[in-house]
Amino acid sequence: MRMNEVTYTEAVPFRGYGAGGFTLGEVRHEGDLLVSDTGVAPWGGYEDTAAILELSEQVDFVLIGTGVDIGHIPQAFRRALEEAGIGVEIMSTASACRTYNVLLSEGRRMAAAVLAV
Repeated sequence: MRMNEVTYTEAVPFRGYGAGGFTLGEVRHEGDLLVSDTGVAPWGGYEDTAAILELSEQVDFVLIGTGVDIGHIPQAFRRALEEAGIGVEIMSTASACRTYNVLLSEGRRMAAAVLAV
């Protein structure tokens, strides 16, 4: 089996999560985050659709990390994103971090909005 080193563009992959925050690259960030290839920003949770909607021209979908377990998201939150043409994929925060890294290495047009665990 041939192994290839994963390379990323300008975006920074998740290196760790837990204890109320995330490590992206070599930098620790506390709290909930919105991460895309354009940067890392605090995310205000399900009430904060504006930050994600600003990415509507740059992403096809967003991974929603709902915490320790997969949880339901508010219907109004999902509707706002889908009406803007942004697909929504719901998973646990751990799964969202891992999936983001894989899709990032493939050059996919997506973001991750993750609740800290």
